[in-house]
Amino acid sequence: MRSECSLHKFAHGDDIPVNRLMTKVGNRMQLCTQRYDKRPYGVGLLVAGYDDNGPHIYQTCPSANYTDCKAMAIGSRSQSARTYLERNLETFKEASLEELLKHGMRALRDTLPNDVNLNSKNVSIAVVGKDHLFEIYSEEKTQAKLSLIEGEERRAPAPSNDSATGGSQPPPDGPGAPPSDAIPAVAMETE
Repeated sequence: MRSECSLHKFAHGDDIPVNRLMTKVGNRMQLCTQRYDKRPYGVGLLVAGYDDNGPHIYQTCPSANYTDCKAMAIGSRSQSARTYLERNLETFKEASLEELLKHGMRALRDTLPNDVNLNSKNVSIAVVGKDHLFEIYSEEKTQAKLSLIEGEERRAPAPSNDSATGGSQPPPDGPGAPPSDAIPAVAMETE
């Protein structure tokens, strides 16, 4: 990516737009899937950038597809982070940098097992934006930002299958239990 940015700056005298950079990265990744003597990258990336069209965050897949997103999380256990980001998406437009960092750290914290906490050893924070050049925070600055959400309670984790009991338990019956639907619902009627 650095060489593509340097070549574009040299040839055109201007910074490369983020979508053009992602097109070049996607083409490079796709090339490896078409040739028998090359191995595909096999990794997804999140690429954040800011250009004349505003902020961007792109997700690339191992198949070289890329998507411009408003908020995204990738990796194992990332579904809870995506859910958090989707639920709070409307608040991001008017949020300050400090609030955006808190949202990102909360989303990341929800992906961790209960016995693991966020700290400056397992989190890196980088920021880019209008009038703000790309900056990777130092461990001290990262720890200071992590302290902003330190006392907050974690969201409830998603229910998991317990291998000791042989899987998930059936829903409870009784007066306080939610009503069960004994008749299956049909999404589409066929004749």
